[in-house]
Amino acid sequence: MTQIETSTTADGPKIVIIGAGPTGLAAGYRLRELGYTNFTMLESRYKVGGLASSERSPNGFIYDIGGHVLFSHYEYFDRLFDKLMGDEYQELLRESWVWMFDRFLPYPFQNNIKFLPREVVLECLLGLIEAQKQPIDKNQFANFEELIRGVFGVGIAKHFMMPYNFKVWAHPPRMMNKEWIGERVATPPIERVLGNVVLDREDVSWGPNATFKYPRVGGTGELFERMRPYVEENLRLCAPVVSVDADRREVVLADGGRQPFDVLLSTIPLDILVKSMTGDVPDCVRTQAARLRHSGSYIVGVGIKQPSPSNKCWMYFPEDNCPFYRLTYLSNYSPDVVPDPATHYSLLAEISHSEFKPVDRRTIVDETIQGLVNTRMISEADKRDIVDAHLIERDYTYPTPSLERDEALKAVQPWLEAKGIHSRGRFGSWRYEVGNMDHSVAQGVEWVNRLLLNDAENELTWQAKRGC
Repeated sequence: MTQIETSTTADGPKIVIIGAGPTGLAAGYRLRELGYTNFTMLESRYKVGGLASSERSPNGFIYDIGGHVLFSHYEYFDRLFDKLMGDEYQELLRESWVWMFDRFLPYPFQNNIKFLPREVVLECLLGLIEAQKQPIDKNQFANFEELIRGVFGVGIAKHFMMPYNFKVWAHPPRMMNKEWIGERVATPPIERVLGNVVLDREDVSWGPNATFKYPRVGGTGELFERMRPYVEENLRLCAPVVSVDADRREVVLADGGRQPFDVLLSTIPLDILVKSMTGDVPDCVRTQAARLRHSGSYIVGVGIKQPSPSNKCWMYFPEDNCPFYRLTYLSNYSPDVVPDPATHYSLLAEISHSEFKPVDRRTIVDETIQGLVNTRMISEADKRDIVDAHLIERDYTYPTPSLERDEALKAVQPWLEAKGIHSRGRFGSWRYEVGNMDHSVAQGVEWVNRLLLNDAENELTWQAKRGC
């Protein structure tokens, strides 16, 4: 990618950004911050924020597109949050739980098996001891399922890791690679797990988000709504893109308009981008992009006319007595997301779907409410106090770290780059391991820094150095 001189602004090379989610907005914000104005941002929807936006239901409840919390790996993101939000946020201590065997145990499951029935505790411990008899080399495992069984043992795999991960990813773990894990999954030292059981102690300190922030008003999407004024002059809403002409360097819009570019930043799903492209696209690029896998989600918001019965933040549900894999007490994050926090609370349920895990849209709201009863989150009588049931649908929510993913990226990304087309963001980079909001913002900022300041991008955010 040719560096653009920072002294050029309106007369510099034309930059087009597809998508006004966290990555696209952050790129636009950073361009303006550096004084660069010759860019256009195209967003298909009527609002900014992408998967990090929030919706207000007709009954006055605010729901996020998933159980988002704000924590950061980046100083730039922290500064941006402070600038945009000031003191208008809540800071919360994570209280997360796992519901199984008709009881709650603290998260993460593998560190707190002492709460399970005694025979299950024994099964999990024996499996863990057997798995960790020898030093573990993660390179010996061919896929995520092998890693689960090889690191955690058959008991933990059977009761939690296998069913939960299928509910989340909507793909069998054997179809997933192991490289994505990083800090996402706590691999348990056997001494720690045994100590927790024998000494009867809780273990709740693990994880990167033990504390987190949440906007006081507007839901998670408020952060990105506050970025909008900084890019307003360059932003076009309700401007869906239908194709990209790689040879003519033009973006084709649904209304028939064409937007020329010298440099393109795309944040739409990588497989959709390549499929939409016209011009001379190598067969191997199209073939490899089509191998990328993903899942979608139904997010069901439930508003109940009762005071909140719990201080919990979110809970995981590995069992098949409910369709959701995660449930959030969203009204515990901010009183603004319900009409009256003294008399109302809200729950946010997340349900994944794919060809391997089909979900019926017509019945998912009713199934979710019944799942709340089955897991004792509400009683049968409480159903009479439900005053809101709001369904959010997204076809792309999780970019699956499948076995094919990395080979596909090695073919697709370098070819796009050679054409002046740069794919970033949760689905642009197709790397879930750097797909949090802070990662996504960082990808946009780092891309601009590379373009204007010749700074290196973080290797993990996107790069794969091989072509067809």
